[in-house]
Amino acid sequence: MKQALLIIDMQNGFLNPASPLWIRDAQKTVPACARVIQACRQNGIPVIFVNRAYRPDGSDVELTRYDVWAAGGKPLLPGSTGPLSVENPPEFGRTDTDYEIIKPRYSAFFQTSLDLLLRRLGIDTLLLTGTTTPNCIRTTCYDAISLDYRVTVVSDCCSSNTEAIQQANLLDMRNIGAEIILSDGLLRTFSSTAPPPGAA
Repeated sequence: MKQALLIIDMQNGFLNPASPLWIRDAQKTVPACARVIQACRQNGIPVIFVNRAYRPDGSDVELTRYDVWAAGGKPLLPGSTGPLSVENPPEFGRTDTDYEIIKPRYSAFFQTSLDLLLRRLGIDTLLLTGTTTPNCIRTTCYDAISLDYRVTVVSDCCSSNTEAIQQANLLDMRNIGAEIILSDGLLRTFSSTAPPPGAA
């Protein structure tokens, strides 16, 4: 089994209450996401940021989102900074060894090079984190399973606008074949598979 970590849409434009695209519980997941990111780097697991960015003229914004986006300050513009920006939280500590995919819609696979990257890296298992659980996490999960990847959803590293939505979607993904795990449980699996000190 060779894993990769996906961090989906954990950007200011979704995390900050000032943004019209704010997800209520997303900011609460930042500490757990940061711990998982750091542990993956330490264990040689590729870290892939899957982010959103919209053209200033809105020509690539979803039709169902355009009016809210345009009226709310046009968040997630390329190169933007501040509360509506494309920036990831500083706690994540982006490094030169991380990968980034810009996706145009909900699934991390839709019209992106993600599948090619994963196959070049020899990945067969995805660790999914980010926001939102019913949209970007779920669609990525289903596409990954359709492409024959194993999927683990790190539940406390994902978020929804209500707890009822969160739990219903986690249950659906479990029922379709994804593993649902808490970040503490994931980190324990890293510890149990780490080579002993001094091992080659």
